[in-house]
Amino acid sequence: MLIAGVGLAALNLRTAITSVGPLLDEVTGGLHMSGTLAGVLTTLPVLCFAAFGALAPTLIRRFGEHHVLVGALAALAAGLGARAFSGDPWLFLVLSVIALSGGAVGNVLLPTLVKQHFPGRVGAMTTLYTTTLALGTTIAAAATVPVQQAAGSWRVALGSYAVFAVIAIVPWLLVLRHEPPRGDPAEALSLGRVLRTRMGWQSVLYFGTQSTVAYILFGWFAQMLRDQGMDAANAGILLSYLTALAVPISLVLPGLMARVRDHRGFVSFFYVAYIVGLTGMWFSPLQGVWIWTTFLGLGMGAFTLALTFFAVRTRTAPATAALSAASQSLGYLMGGLGPFLFGTLHHVTGGWHAPLAMVFGIMTLNFCMGLLLGRPRYLEDQLTQAPEASRPGR
Repeated sequence: MLIAGVGLAALNLRTAITSVGPLLDEVTGGLHMSGTLAGVLTTLPVLCFAAFGALAPTLIRRFGEHHVLVGALAALAAGLGARAFSGDPWLFLVLSVIALSGGAVGNVLLPTLVKQHFPGRVGAMTTLYTTTLALGTTIAAAATVPVQQAAGSWRVALGSYAVFAVIAIVPWLLVLRHEPPRGDPAEALSLGRVLRTRMGWQSVLYFGTQSTVAYILFGWFAQMLRDQGMDAANAGILLSYLTALAVPISLVLPGLMARVRDHRGFVSFFYVAYIVGLTGMWFSPLQGVWIWTTFLGLGMGAFTLALTFFAVRTRTAPATAALSAASQSLGYLMGGLGPFLFGTLHHVTGGWHAPLAMVFGIMTLNFCMGLLLGRPRYLEDQLTQAPEASRPGR
């Protein structure tokens, strides 16, 4: 039940996000949503992931991991289902927040549950949840339009994902009575304590910088290709290929990381892949575009690396939860700023070299933080160190 529960929960964590994008015109038109509110809708995911992700450890201490995940999946199902019937744009946004809150809390909980229930199989279980997370993300993006065309309604297409969230609740309801007893709240690990450690800030900056680059590529990669003369259909195919590369990486990376203690080699691999891809986009974006896209897609495997760090850099489930919550809450805020800054630089300069130079800089910071975070150490060992040791580079 636990294995099925982890896989089914991960499958649902991104459906509230990637199901809207392909039908954004239909949704905004059907709800008579203004351009401003449409902008709010596209910004909600990172804001909700930051805000509700930070609340997850507090909820865990109060209610326990299993009960919180059941509540998160219920919020996801209720928000997805109810917003499909909403005729008011503001209500649609509120219900989207409810759905996204479930995904945000689930983001923090899954690494924690893997550490709690499968301490000897962290690699295999992390492979399961990162792979199903990538599959759910891809399926929601690819299947929403065909469902809408078959049903003749964008409401049916968006609301259908609530069914999968309801199915994901079932295994966790069956294991509720087996939830381990909650620890003493006085001994819980707060986000503040995590952020007073070197590793805490290294994880925040590593997760945040990789999220920033990923969101930039999600939002702007196809447009860069179209500006070079590629048609919209082929640009969309290349973007789908870019995101689909996350699936095979998720299948192999966590297991490889579980076998070694020093992970700086993985950090270097993803950095080199990014640099090769970005260099190709700088000098010759269309010639060899499949090669550059492949390298960029490989580089985006840093997301799986960042998620796996939460488990391999901690000894206990509470520490995993706290490191995950701190890194994702602040990291997603950083990620949300990336596409805006990238687009601003493109608008100001009229070209793509200045925005790409920014990405080179962000990835270099990511590489530096990854080399520090990749060393064989544990968060718990730094919690008793002096506060002055909390600078990221120490």
